[in-house]
Amino acid sequence: MDTITRLMAQLGTAAGGEAPAGDVEMRDNSETIHISSLALLKMLKHGRAGVPLEVMGLMFGSFEDEYTIRVIDVFAMPQTGTAVSVESVDPVFQTKMTEMLKQTGRVESVVGWYHSHPGFGCWLSNLDIHTQRSFERLHPRAVAVVVDPKQSVRGKVVIGAFRTFPNESVQTGREPRQSTSNVGHLGKPSIRALMHNLNRRYYSIAIAYRKTDLEQSMLLNLHKTNWTEGLALQDWESMKVSNEASIKSMLLFSQTYATSVKEEATLTPQQLKTRHIGKQDPKRHLEELVTHAMGDSILQSLGTMLACLAR
Repeated sequence: MDTITRLMAQLGTAAGGEAPAGDVEMRDNSETIHISSLALLKMLKHGRAGVPLEVMGLMFGSFEDEYTIRVIDVFAMPQTGTAVSVESVDPVFQTKMTEMLKQTGRVESVVGWYHSHPGFGCWLSNLDIHTQRSFERLHPRAVAVVVDPKQSVRGKVVIGAFRTFPNESVQTGREPRQSTSNVGHLGKPSIRALMHNLNRRYYSIAIAYRKTDLEQSMLLNLHKTNWTEGLALQDWESMKVSNEASIKSMLLFSQTYATSVKEEATLTPQQLKTRHIGKQDPKRHLEELVTHAMGDSILQSLGTMLACLAR
């Protein structure tokens, strides 16, 4: 009922005005932005390369329908950034980039922009809101994506997608979106985001990820180690320092293990079971150090032999 009342108020009938001809387009809270794996990786890589400064770029894709936005690729853009803000320095870069992509057969259009917040979460500052409004003047459904490269760890990406409220909605306090389904799919906003005008001057959009077969293959081979890397020669000086440190550690653990063996005769069977809980096990650490040192030495010797034969 509240949704119908708000809709009638926007049409002008609630105030006794004349309803305009045709339907009024309203955003829906079930709108979702689908980000490809390639775009997500490029955003994270760009963001981490810029730490501790903020970086920004353009998102290319398509508006599939009223509820779906697809991001296929992203590109960095000319910018001037600090640790707490970033701003574009080339106002015509978006138009030039779109024209160059069309010349290469890419038909995607700009669907929004992204920028990084290294270490302080996902939300929009006053400057970000101003930048987002400039994108929305070009297309009313443009999206601002914020990624935190410092808080993002393996298996979890700290990311958020936002769009500003229309000025008339901010002034009247009315919700400009219609409610249909997946409100529960939105991430719970942080206290810091709420303090920075989330749900007052801008709102959050649900994010989903899509992987094609090629992207799946790319991700599986991203950190794959080649067998030839095991035969690569290490720097002799660094290996010498590493071996000296390993031998000193072995000596320390050997002394600790010898003391531990002498103490075993004075302990009860129950005490023997719990003697290493919360402590270092000298025997296990000694075995790991010996295995690692012998493996490095064998690989270095084998790599040296192969290098001599190759000459």
